[in-house]
Amino acid sequence: MSLENMLLAIPLAPLIGAIIAGLFGRQIGRAGAHTVTILGVGVAFVLSVVMLKRFAIDGSEPFNGSVYTWLVSDGVKFEIGFLVDNLTALMMTVVTFVSLMVHIYTIGYMADDDHNWPAHSKAGAPSSYQRFFSYIALFTFSMLMLVMSNNFLQLFFGWEAVGLVSYLLIGFWYTRPTAIYANLKAFLVNRVGDFGFLLGIGAIYAFFNSMDYATVFAAAPAMADTTIEIFSGTEWSLMTLICILLFIGAMGKSAQVPLHVWLPDSMEGPTPISALIHAATMVTAGIFMVARMSPLFEMSTTALVFVMIIGAITALFMGFLGIVQNDIKRVVAYSTLSQLGYMTVALGVSAYAAGIFHLMTHAFFKALLFLGAGSVIIAMHHDQDIRNMGGLRKYMPITWITSLIGSLALIGTPFFAGFYSKDTIIEAVHHSQLPYAGLVYWMVLAGVFITALYSFRMYFLVFHGKPRMDDHTREHLHETPWVVTVPLILLAIPSVLSGYLIDPVVFGDYFNGVIHVNPENDVLSGIGEHYHGPVSFVLHAFGGPAIYLAIAGVVMAWYIYMKQPDIADNIRQRFRGIYQLLINKYYADEFNDFVFAGGARGVGRLLWKIGDSVIIDGLIVNGSAKLVGWVSGIVRNIQTGYLYHYAFSMIIGLLLLLGWFVFLSGGAA
Repeated sequence: MSLENMLLAIPLAPLIGAIIAGLFGRQIGRAGAHTVTILGVGVAFVLSVVMLKRFAIDGSEPFNGSVYTWLVSDGVKFEIGFLVDNLTALMMTVVTFVSLMVHIYTIGYMADDDHNWPAHSKAGAPSSYQRFFSYIALFTFSMLMLVMSNNFLQLFFGWEAVGLVSYLLIGFWYTRPTAIYANLKAFLVNRVGDFGFLLGIGAIYAFFNSMDYATVFAAAPAMADTTIEIFSGTEWSLMTLICILLFIGAMGKSAQVPLHVWLPDSMEGPTPISALIHAATMVTAGIFMVARMSPLFEMSTTALVFVMIIGAITALFMGFLGIVQNDIKRVVAYSTLSQLGYMTVALGVSAYAAGIFHLMTHAFFKALLFLGAGSVIIAMHHDQDIRNMGGLRKYMPITWITSLIGSLALIGTPFFAGFYSKDTIIEAVHHSQLPYAGLVYWMVLAGVFITALYSFRMYFLVFHGKPRMDDHTREHLHETPWVVTVPLILLAIPSVLSGYLIDPVVFGDYFNGVIHVNPENDVLSGIGEHYHGPVSFVLHAFGGPAIYLAIAGVVMAWYIYMKQPDIADNIRQRFRGIYQLLINKYYADEFNDFVFAGGARGVGRLLWKIGDSVIIDGLIVNGSAKLVGWVSGIVRNIQTGYLYHYAFSMIIGLLLLLGWFVFLSGGAA
């Protein structure tokens, strides 16, 4: 098989599986639906590993080629094409591996799902089981098209496709009003980000006259000093404007403040899609995009500072919200928001390799945590409140140990994957010379303590202490089936071992020629000079505060929630104002509902009252009717029915006509 055909097969394999499961779900049944989609994603994973070996290990030249030309306009080509290099190969492997684990896990999680199409649906429509497998395979296809793109047109296609499928999956249980609200919220918030993203692509098209990555990147240095006048008398740097607009798109997809509000509500979808969204698909799209656009971002210090500050705010303040959550999936969801903030901070300080490395390690342990949470939810008969759990360790040993591994990786425990990626980001911020980098450093350090606190609060309340569930639930507690536990075990392995790839990926030459960093911004090279292996990296970390902050968070969680639970109640009562602020998520939803949703409704009512009621109905429709009525009332008085009235009217009309002609004749003379 040629290289081009292999690359085509990677996204097409899950697409074919999605089409078969979606269109022929009734005919092939449940087993057929999960078999064909798992086979498609499995083929994509195997071929992705082959590509990773080819480009990352064997050192083959990157592939950059067109597959299909859609349109040529004024010399600009709009085409479907692939750019496959070390960055792409890494993303493809992570996406397909996590997706494969989610597909296998879904067999067990959705086994008892009975949310079918409404009764009036067409005969032959697939059941919810087949439909779900079709959607998650389509999700994988969409993400692969995004990461493999070599031009902005295809990037935007993949960008919107993952948004569409996430909308379908978040609202998968469409009989729940909360699910419909959540998917509408995700759709609308992402449209805000996508508006900025589209403006950025439009600016690139307008000034570079190309949609091709390579062409734009090559021409970018010549545009570094170009300014444009958006408002009269104000000059803007073109590169700063383009980068900020592109990043606004990333803020929507990767849920950065203030466009973060959709991600916690995405928990309304089934747990497998929560894992897929949070670990390997939608939320990582923005991080990948900024890393891919590094040649552009490196030309604007202003844009980098903006990215760094937004990431730091997200990392810290979204972590605070995780402390007060009681829904097991929402705790993990807020940890995703916080970790995405760390990745964004890495991008802002030009540590793109560290950001992508954390994306990779995070994909493994976050998928593990979500699927572990799903395993607990299955055992608890879909009760998701951690206050009703406790003591599950002895009932669910595999879920317990794998969830512990995921939690240790999340908080950055030495020798676990999350430690190497997160600690590298913290060190990169510490070495950065950007404005406000010092403040951001303390913010990400505080985030370490917060992450450990809420992560192990959840862990201890779920797996340790006295069982707090009802007797019926406790009597039926047991470990989940192998289709659930096997993916947990397989995800636990890279949650530990993937961190040891730090040498080639972060400090080696893995991203040479792929990610561009200006010498003055290259913080990772300075850190790499002191890197002497993973063990030495751990020993060096003991000289900094991050490890001790993580330990303090774990100890505090154990003491407060296991030894002295009254402390938590006392803190909640003493600082009730702060607690209400956190439990209401900084009132961001209320603000959006009042200002944006309420404002839109207010404008609509105003337009209805003035435009519709006054102008259209009042003046045009009813006004014309009144005018006709008034004229007809006058005309009606002329129609008397008496012949002499009509004769008199004719004589008067004739005299007026003759008078008019005489007047005209006199004027002509």
